[in-house]
Amino acid sequence: MNSIPSSPFARPSTDHTHRTLLVVKRLGLGLLLLLLLAGAWRLAQNLRQAEALQAQTAASQQRSVIAAHSRPGEATRKLVLPASLRGNTETQLYARSNGYLSAWHKTIGDQVKKGDLLAVIDVPELEQELAQARAALAQVKARLELTRTTLQRWTQLNGTDSGTQQEFDEKRSAFLQAEADFTAAQANVKRLENIEGYRRIVAPFSGVITRRAVDVGSLIVAGSQELFALTQTDPLRLTVWVPQVYADDIKAGQEVSVRVLDSQGKPVSAHVDHVAGALDPVNRSRQVDITLPNKDGKLLPGSYVEISINVAGKSSPLVVPANVLVIDKAGPHVVVVDAEHRVAFRPVKLGRDFGRELEILEGISASDTLVASPSDLLVEGETVSVVEAQAKPAEKAKDKTAGKS
Repeated sequence: MNSIPSSPFARPSTDHTHRTLLVVKRLGLGLLLLLLLAGAWRLAQNLRQAEALQAQTAASQQRSVIAAHSRPGEATRKLVLPASLRGNTETQLYARSNGYLSAWHKTIGDQVKKGDLLAVIDVPELEQELAQARAALAQVKARLELTRTTLQRWTQLNGTDSGTQQEFDEKRSAFLQAEADFTAAQANVKRLENIEGYRRIVAPFSGVITRRAVDVGSLIVAGSQELFALTQTDPLRLTVWVPQVYADDIKAGQEVSVRVLDSQGKPVSAHVDHVAGALDPVNRSRQVDITLPNKDGKLLPGSYVEISINVAGKSSPLVVPANVLVIDKAGPHVVVVDAEHRVAFRPVKLGRDFGRELEILEGISASDTLVASPSDLLVEGETVSVVEAQAKPAEKAKDKTAGKS
């Protein structure tokens, strides 16, 4: 059987088909790879966008706080207290006898010395009573002399048994009674003379008359009406009440400065004279007496003054802006941001209040970063971003001036 010869085009057709399938397969694999790469790129983009969105969300949720810083305060504090000037010795003069004022010799503003006559009280009844007492004293004296002479005679008679013992005893008793009456009459005259001396109102010490409350013809009632007020103006005295927190820092002999309000003169130096040994239980303060020289008499008793006392602090305080302080039921505290920007609450001990600034005695250090006007939403340990407050133009100018000096 004869074989039929194969066509010369049969093998090329198979090869072409094989190549086509290979190209298609490669194209499919390339397209698949491209789709995989595109999906991976898209996934990476989605992850990056998610991370950015998460970071942006976290950043938007993180609170920002304004930073504030402390500055060193004064180690020595100046304690300023109010006081009133008083005379070293002050007294009000009253009458010891009733009557009418017949004359006054000193008035307000007059300088007087001890023993100077200030006024005279007219007491006619007292003069008559004194004259009567002196007359009674003379009568008793005459009777005493008579009884003494009689007793001497009866003593001689009794020695010679010329008289009875009964009569001698009667004469002696009469003499003793007259002697007692004479002593009583003398005491009565002395009493009236002392009262008569009270008619003269004299200065008990040297000073200046600050008040005169009577005039000629005024009815004077003993012990119930002020006649004059006398004040010793050199030196002057002041009494101040030091709060308990500074009570232990005040010592006798300590120098103080006294400034009279509404006065253009310089403050006057004085010294602490006496310090009370205990605190007043009512106002919890310590009484301090200060002596102030006043040789020229320019300082007037009764003037309102301010006493400045330098008190050495036990530690150097820190001065902070007033808006960093938070006061609630837990007490005064501040909000501090640490190096990792975490919030912490610190209880503090307060010192003096200067208005826009105040002193912190305990609770913070100079390196701490404080939060100005802290929000009520801040919690312990929260992470925050810190923004430094910009200095005001006035503060910048002040800093520049300080730098130039």
